[in-house]
Amino acid sequence: MFARILEFIPRLEMKEEFINLVKKEVLPILKKQTGFLEILPFIPELKDEKMITVSIWTEKAHLERYEREVFPKVEEILKPYLKTPMVFGNYTLETTLCEHFVQTLAA
Repeated sequence: MFARILEFIPRLEMKEEFINLVKKEVLPILKKQTGFLEILPFIPELKDEKMITVSIWTEKAHLERYEREVFPKVEEILKPYLKTPMVFGNYTLETTLCEHFVQTLAA
């Protein structure tokens, strides 16, 4: 499995609108992507802390295709809700260390 980690500072005064936008516009886009498994959003409690979002993918090729072909559209949707540009990195998820999580995703 592979993970894509995004970091950015959101406009917390727009938190509810941001969450609704992600539910109604971004999640449906992600769910249509081959290889997409889950998204884990970590919303900061303090105003100027980074938000971290982890998306989990079955294969690196699926993640890379999303990054190339679809992510620019998602970025434009979210841009008005961000204080800073998104910074991201791609990682291999070491599944042997999180067997319960992997079993839950597979169920």
